[in-house]
Amino acid sequence: MTYQFHRISVLVVEDNLPMLDITKSLLTTFGVGHVIGAQNGESGFRRVREENPDIIIADWMMKPMDGISFTRVVRNDPLSPNPYVPIILMTGFSERRRVLQARDSGVTEFLVKPFNARDLYKRITQVIERPRQFVRSGDFFGPDRRRKATEDYGGPLRREDELSDPKVLKHLQEQQSEAHATLKRIREQAGMEKGDRFDLDLKDTDLM
Repeated sequence: MTYQFHRISVLVVEDNLPMLDITKSLLTTFGVGHVIGAQNGESGFRRVREENPDIIIADWMMKPMDGISFTRVVRNDPLSPNPYVPIILMTGFSERRRVLQARDSGVTEFLVKPFNARDLYKRITQVIERPRQFVRSGDFFGPDRRRKATEDYGGPLRREDELSDPKVLKHLQEQQSEAHATLKRIREQAGMEKGDRFDLDLKDTDLM
């Protein structure tokens, strides 16, 4: 199944500049029409208020506000324009206690580092195809922590016709071409093959 990703906006909150660039480029190659970047939770929440993105991807380990605190702010701050926005948390942690901690903050899905394009695409489609009921219980507000089966997705992102506006199509193609070139350069400089997962140690390299 393919989607009209050009209609959506995605905010990426990541303090590792190479990883921020990689994630933004991958999203652009998927056809996402508007990709926004921020380097920590505080600036990320400012962009949330300014842009009201359709999906947020945030790293866990950031300063001065990490991904968990950022998620809680998006879910609970009165200034948040959409407390129901899907939030995908990028993390190198996969232990159960870490997963539970993030789940209890209101995270929608997880993306474990290192990841590749397929991993990221899968998470994006999951939040589109399997939206989760939101609940409020005590001091928790977020997606239902019990996963439930949902009906097949039939919303506006499902592609029925090809893009018909030549200007929109040309702009999208130019964005994708630039993103592909960026990813190719990064892979070449890091000695990576296509399909390899992008490593956490990119912050220690000179890719940018």
